[in-house]
Amino acid sequence: MTPQSDEDEVWRQIVASFNDTAERDSADQPWPDSENLPAEPSRRVVKRSDEELLAEDEYGDGDGDAPGGDGQEDLENREDPDDEGHYVPPPPPPLPKTDATTKIAWLGLFGGPAYLLLSAAFGWSLPGWVLFTAVAAFIGGFVALVVRMGDGPPSDSGWDDGAVV
Repeated sequence: MTPQSDEDEVWRQIVASFNDTAERDSADQPWPDSENLPAEPSRRVVKRSDEELLAEDEYGDGDGDAPGGDGQEDLENREDPDDEGHYVPPPPPPLPKTDATTKIAWLGLFGGPAYLLLSAAFGWSLPGWVLFTAVAAFIGGFVALVVRMGDGPPSDSGWDDGAVV
């Protein structure tokens, strides 16, 4: 037989067994038995909410015991065993101070279109010079911000301007 006829025979077998159902026993499985799903689902553990725990502390748990201890425990002071190692980020640094030119540019960028939008929404009729001023404020604010943006790295970035590992 030629290699071509062997390949054709394999394809015929694949096509002929296309609609056959696969009968596998546990010995033919490609994975270990420990990874098989159990016949019955595992029990689901439901964690009670903080409100339920607080209500239990205040009113007792219904078995006749007295509620809580001698003092109320805050939810913030309560330690959750599932919450170990939770990352709390530091507070963000304050926003940088901007100069008057930048503030005016941002005001023009958002103020011009906002004024036109409000005047259209309330049906105000505006003279031509007001329309021109609003559009010019938008364009001027955009241009001022782009020109002041700069195209180089910050002066305090160091000599390599690369990532810190």
